[in-house]
Amino acid sequence: MALVAGVDCSTQSTKVLVVDAEDGRLVAAGAASHPVEGTGGARETDPREWEASLAEALDKTGRAGEVAAISIGGQQHGLVVLDGAGVPLRKAPLWNDTRGAPDAAWLVEAFGGPDECAKRVGSVLTSSFTVAHWAWLRRNEPDVAGSARKVLLPHDYLTYRLSGGFFTDRSDVSGTGWWSPVTESYEAGVLDLPSVALPLEHLPEVLGPEGSAGEVRSSASAQFGLARGVPVACGAGDNAAAALALSVQPGEAGVSLGTSGTVFAPAEAPSADATGTVAGFAGADGRYLPLACTLNATVAIDQVSGWLGLDREDVAPSGEVVFLPWMGGERTPNVPLATGTLSGLRYETDKRSVLQAAYEGLVATLLEATSLLDRWAPQDKGAPLLLVGGGARGRVWQETVRRLSGRPVLVVEAGELVAYGAAVQAAALLSSKAVVEVAAAWQVRRGTLLDAVDVDEATLARISSWRETVMPGFLTAG
Repeated sequence: MALVAGVDCSTQSTKVLVVDAEDGRLVAAGAASHPVEGTGGARETDPREWEASLAEALDKTGRAGEVAAISIGGQQHGLVVLDGAGVPLRKAPLWNDTRGAPDAAWLVEAFGGPDECAKRVGSVLTSSFTVAHWAWLRRNEPDVAGSARKVLLPHDYLTYRLSGGFFTDRSDVSGTGWWSPVTESYEAGVLDLPSVALPLEHLPEVLGPEGSAGEVRSSASAQFGLARGVPVACGAGDNAAAALALSVQPGEAGVSLGTSGTVFAPAEAPSADATGTVAGFAGADGRYLPLACTLNATVAIDQVSGWLGLDREDVAPSGEVVFLPWMGGERTPNVPLATGTLSGLRYETDKRSVLQAAYEGLVATLLEATSLLDRWAPQDKGAPLLLVGGGARGRVWQETVRRLSGRPVLVVEAGELVAYGAAVQAAALLSSKAVVEVAAAWQVRRGTLLDAVDVDEATLARISSWRETVMPGFLTAG
């Protein structure tokens, strides 16, 4: 039995799954945390912390020495700068580091506005994108930027520590802001901008879905407990790795219920959304992966249920109540100044109805995000929505998604889908198979299929009417 390892280096921890390369059966798992530091918009991690947590997580599996291939999935958008000896020059700004917001705005204007920006790099740039972190670094720490000889993403750095090679993959590089999903190449027009001025030779080689990033070198063997010469696959960005593990098909969409919400669907052509709502990422399977996010999901339910003194599952029909729990603003729709709003209360209103209305407001927002993907990834109303993430096992989440979507819902049993997707890449490299073939054979998407029910048009109409009432205030607030 050949074993492969898939890694998820996320914002706050590293998870490793060791699985049977033939059928994807989970054999062992390990995890270790790493710190995120910073105040006033800064969110950084020393890349060497990722190394330490990877070594610890591999050790906790108890099977690292048996691994026959490995691949790294990781958080997108971060910035790792190395000197000529391959040593990090500073801590890595992460996707949620907002200090580059002004730089992102300037870059969008330098591109000729949002529409041209989306056409050139797939997305309208925000502070999350790697190019914004780099522009911030050049502006604020020019000596550090001038000393950089390699500029990598988080997953690229761990791949480098394993194999000694400088590689990335198309899914993760599509979130940098200096690579075009249309041309499948680095954008010289971006790299040559005065605020970027990044030499092409500083960037890693971009690999395809079955690409090899080399083999585990001797120093990495000693550091991570892996056998020397183990093949290292190309790796992937986190959302693309999860989509690969799920083997998402045309017409389907993945709906991730975490602190925030994420929806994604496979597309045959690159997307370019000038509104900035849909990010035009590439997929880990050779296709494309338009993706939209909401800022509020399980965190809002936790807040509301706590306020009301209720268990998260303790709900009653919402009746006339409409609740948009956008306490952190909202991205879909793009109303960053939004607040939570509540209507339809009466003296006899049951507080459990308020909690149900919060679920409905959040699910309606997620379904709007899903509908926005239609332009590039048309949705089949008879195809299941693949429900994943921490909230997916919640009965009320499941039933509310069914009732407001009118679509079948597949509640995926497996967790750690990013690590599973990376393991698919490792198994494909080991067997010389296509990643889509391995993912289909593994059937990681196993779960409970809930049949479609009639759409609750009345609730959707109430939510839509209330949104039209409050949206003008959100757009002009402040």
